[in-house]
Amino acid sequence: MKKLIKGLHHVTSMAADAKENNQFFTSILGLRRVKKTVNFDAPDVYHLYYGDEVGTPGSVMTYFPFGKMPKGKRGVGEVGVTEFAVPKGALGFWRERLASNGVTGLSGSSFLGEDRLEFDGPDGDSFALVEADPEGRAAWTGNGVGNAEGILGFHGARFRLRDADATGELLTFMGYERDEKDGNVTRYRIQDGNAARTIDLEAIPVGNQATQGAGSVHHIAFAVEDRAAQLEVRKALVDTGYQVTPVIDRDYFWAIYFRTPGGVLFEVATNEPGFDRDEDTAHLGEALMLPERYQPYRDQIERNLAVIG
Repeated sequence: MKKLIKGLHHVTSMAADAKENNQFFTSILGLRRVKKTVNFDAPDVYHLYYGDEVGTPGSVMTYFPFGKMPKGKRGVGEVGVTEFAVPKGALGFWRERLASNGVTGLSGSSFLGEDRLEFDGPDGDSFALVEADPEGRAAWTGNGVGNAEGILGFHGARFRLRDADATGELLTFMGYERDEKDGNVTRYRIQDGNAARTIDLEAIPVGNQATQGAGSVHHIAFAVEDRAAQLEVRKALVDTGYQVTPVIDRDYFWAIYFRTPGGVLFEVATNEPGFDRDEDTAHLGEALMLPERYQPYRDQIERNLAVIG
């Protein structure tokens, strides 16, 4: 399994208001909404996907806006910070832009030689912009965000855990290599994958347990090229003792899920078939797309969903 995981595929979180969530990620962060669909297990709830032009694996932030759900409580056993990559020299632009839009929690710092700007999402989500080399990636531009500043995709994520060692062993098994350490944070890095390649594990032995709600990461997904690679990963995990779901068709990728020793829900998702399987690239994210089993109920589903544009 050493060469099968290619870095991050997507990160899925929860929100309290679909319209506010859509406005934040498209109008403020300048990402493209690449898919407007529903939670396949709860079709009265949107599933919104934001990313680059085509929703390249490693660029896509997704949300379940459950509607007035209470905010989650930060703690251990969760993805604590979701990190986006921006071009070098862009943080000044972002500090000014985020502040002018009333974004809270702005805090600049450096970690392992990388300049970063942390900030809060509308539900208290924890994010960071990290200056990085583009590595061939291009930002979606518009809404006042240009190529010199735009979000390139993910940089990585930081987990907050009571026991970071057990999750570190899992990441190593998945093909990550232990990298540098600074204080209580250890970096793991995948080689020969996409540019969303880092996972940082922050050890907080006496921290309070996180509780999920709006602003919490529901799961974090790792990329594999295709279904054959996914089945190899699944077999390796099951043989090691993990309880892994069967393969589930999510229309735009196939997915398997399992719970990690630290409590974080992992997904392994395929890079195929992609978000253009049912929409032309020029019009991604415009219409409400439904899986086949929900098509007979389209009118009812659309009546129950808020208008977000």
